[in-house]
Amino acid sequence: MPTRQNMIDHPQFWKAFLIFLGPLIITNILQNLSGTVNTIFVGQMLGVDAIAAISVFFPILFLLLAFVIGLSSGATVLVGQAWGARDIEKVRTVVGALLFMTLIGGTIIGLAGALLSEQILLLLGIDQKVMHLSVPYVRWMLLGSPFLFIYITYTSILRGVGDSTTPLIASGLTILMGVIITPILIGGYLGFPKMGIVAPAIANAVGFVSVLIFLYIYLNKKNHILRPDAALITHIRYHPEISRLILKLGIPTGVQMVTNSVAGLVVIGLVNQYGSHATAAYGAVNQVLNYIQFPALSIAIAGSIFAAQAIGAGKSELLAKVTKVALLSNILITGGLVLLAYLCSKYLMALFITDPTVIELGQQLLFIVLWSILFFGASAIFASIMRASGTVTIPMIFNIVAIVFIEIPCAYLFSQWFGLKGIWYALALTFFSLCLMQGLYYQFVWKKKAIRVLI
Repeated sequence: MPTRQNMIDHPQFWKAFLIFLGPLIITNILQNLSGTVNTIFVGQMLGVDAIAAISVFFPILFLLLAFVIGLSSGATVLVGQAWGARDIEKVRTVVGALLFMTLIGGTIIGLAGALLSEQILLLLGIDQKVMHLSVPYVRWMLLGSPFLFIYITYTSILRGVGDSTTPLIASGLTILMGVIITPILIGGYLGFPKMGIVAPAIANAVGFVSVLIFLYIYLNKKNHILRPDAALITHIRYHPEISRLILKLGIPTGVQMVTNSVAGLVVIGLVNQYGSHATAAYGAVNQVLNYIQFPALSIAIAGSIFAAQAIGAGKSELLAKVTKVALLSNILITGGLVLLAYLCSKYLMALFITDPTVIELGQQLLFIVLWSILFFGASAIFASIMRASGTVTIPMIFNIVAIVFIEIPCAYLFSQWFGLKGIWYALALTFFSLCLMQGLYYQFVWKKKAIRVLI
């Protein structure tokens, strides 16, 4: 591929931002859909016990994703800065360091999965009724985790050099492979043996291996800057300084993910006290919120990459422009989705719920929290722009403070005062408060700091 023009140098900055953002949003939505599709296949073809068996892997998966997404987010900032400086050697060095860490971590986790799956599940307190189903599923999922890790890291660094289209193609292929392979292996079609509960795990691994092979061929054919050729492969080794930087930038992201997960467990515990209808409404509302939050998070990711390239190019003066475009995109795109959700709330709830009473309850809860997604998006943008410069600790602290000192205690107190609705009042307040903290720090502290290149 000919040397790409830095996105920040595009004469129509808005256009460059939206062209990059579009595939990113679609990719995030597709990735969410892939898990939903697999769950449908398992539920329809293997039954309730199988759903319970694979559900126990979710907390394990989240911790693994916190690890790999943390590493990827740190590396993406460094790749973006190096690419902004047009330093191809530094780009390859960062990619090599990230892939080395990913391979080592993935191998350790894969071996642990092969040897300790049952012990891990016992620690999680798995129901013995589904233990015989969960153990082989978890074992195969952990054995396949190195391929998942490489897939996530490689698509992340592709975005760091301004390529959001290739990750979209890869994501689409991954889902397609899952949709084809999973039912074939579950049902034993086309001459394959029936593999039961391990089918989705094997399909998952086969899908990621296939997509990695595709990326190898595709990127080399396109002569892509990040093609996995000999020049790149020689950089896959331990780089002490770069590795420390990746961890410094990435660990706070992982910590935030874990903190958010713990808060989610606390909140669902409060919701469950109000009965099955409340839990069903909670699940439906969360599904709708997820599909609105993904575009908001995508805008934040795009902002971070554009900001990193601007810093790497020595054009820190463009950071204000990047922030403005990202915030306006949040207002227009996220705000548009919020408005659409308000207008179509009944139909959206009906996609997940059949009981009219629960649909009405879901609508009421959705109305309480929907508007606050705009503040969620803005806070993510402020944090991502600051992260592009290496400022990661303060945004992480604000996130933890919002969860520990606002969301959890307010969810408890408000539920005592206002019932179930109080939990959603607390969530809306949390998003607003976090946005206020991130925005004030960005405006009055971070903007006055000297911005320097990290590598």
